[in-house]
Amino acid sequence: MKLQPESKKELTRIACGTAICTAALWVAFAALHLVGWVKFDYTVVLGSLIGAAVAIAFAKEGADVAIAYYSSDDDAQAVAERIRELGRRALVFKGDIGDEAFCRDMVEGIAAEWGRLDVLVNNAGEQTPAESILDFTQEQLVRTFQTNIFSMFYLVKAALPHLPEGGAIVNTTSVTAYQGSPNLLDYSATKGAITAFTRSLSENEDLVSRRIRVNGVAPGPIWTPLNPASYGLDSDKVKHFGESTPMGRPGQPYELAPAYVFLASDDSSYVSGQVIHVNGGTVVNG
Repeated sequence: MKLQPESKKELTRIACGTAICTAALWVAFAALHLVGWVKFDYTVVLGSLIGAAVAIAFAKEGADVAIAYYSSDDDAQAVAERIRELGRRALVFKGDIGDEAFCRDMVEGIAAEWGRLDVLVNNAGEQTPAESILDFTQEQLVRTFQTNIFSMFYLVKAALPHLPEGGAIVNTTSVTAYQGSPNLLDYSATKGAITAFTRSLSENEDLVSRRIRVNGVAPGPIWTPLNPASYGLDSDKVKHFGESTPMGRPGQPYELAPAYVFLASDDSSYVSGQVIHVNGGTVVNG
């Protein structure tokens, strides 16, 4: 699958609206039909600009997509409108996925509207850089873990009763889970937890007995609003972001999206407990 060229323009427009957000959170639930090589009926996707790219990619493959977001009303509506322009249905939910009650109510609302879910994609995340471990507060640690990993437990719990035999779950981890990041200690820790969660969940009997596959995508340096929001537009980290990769540049959200669609499709029917690394050529173990 190759995303359409106009997706780049759409995502650039969305990025302009979210670049100053501290941690914009996206969740998309998609009802997908048999289109080309993709075969599934209902999917859940989470994330910021990456989530928007994934939601649009699923819509281009025939998905009806529901988006849950944290704060950016205009951005959520822009993605929903693009999904409708592609001829698919879109639902929008505003809330905090770190709250289990919100996750449960959202999934139940989508199931009531569309009847079922076939795929869950967990991609929401937030990060707050810190120079020293002494700078971490309990509030920040709890918040980062609630958003990045607790939410995955909440959403899997809520979605599992609605996932059919042969469904799929795709989680977003990160290259930081494998390489570490000295200024993102809590964020890296959550990403390591997500990798372990993905592998462990793929072997859980509740899912294995129903042939529900669980995989992950580990992005490298991907250009999203989270970067300037975390470090500032004029920082050296932002100016040289991604230059250390073998490809010498950061990736774009639309370059990640096909990995999620592949892992949700029947083309990956013999793939479970695995992680696809989309990181500009950086070699990692695992």
